[in-house]
Amino acid sequence: MTKKDFITKYLPLAQKAGEAFRINPVVILAQAAIETGWGQSDLCLRYHNFFGITAYGKKNVWWTGTSARLSADSLSFRTYPAPLHSFMDYGRLIRHAYTDAADVSYKPAAFALKIGYSKYISEVNGDNREAYRRMLVSISQSITKLTDSSL
Repeated sequence: MTKKDFITKYLPLAQKAGEAFRINPVVILAQAAIETGWGQSDLCLRYHNFFGITAYGKKNVWWTGTSARLSADSLSFRTYPAPLHSFMDYGRLIRHAYTDAADVSYKPAAFALKIGYSKYISEVNGDNREAYRRMLVSISQSITKLTDSSL
């Protein structure tokens, strides 16, 4: 799948989650692109998990409690019946657990700083907070250019 195909296919889901939780759909889609390698990760393709959300926490309307491990020593990740459930669960999580990031989501650089240096990013798993922040800003800018007339 090309980056443009990814944007075309998943922007409506990001917009739906963005509208429901008052979060900029551009940053939602940018995070999905990072977390899935533009829709290529096993977690995304097999389990519809677009955000690398682990299987901790309470069940909710979008996540029924199902989970999977990608290998014997991996974390347990949430699984979803369809991509929309992942986008909506992400929106719920960001709005309720990372309110300060959600509140600045229409300023992608501010959002990237807040989310990049929050508990959402796990350095234990090898994530580099600064690289993640820079990538989120760059991808948000690319998505904005490609969707200028859509948003």
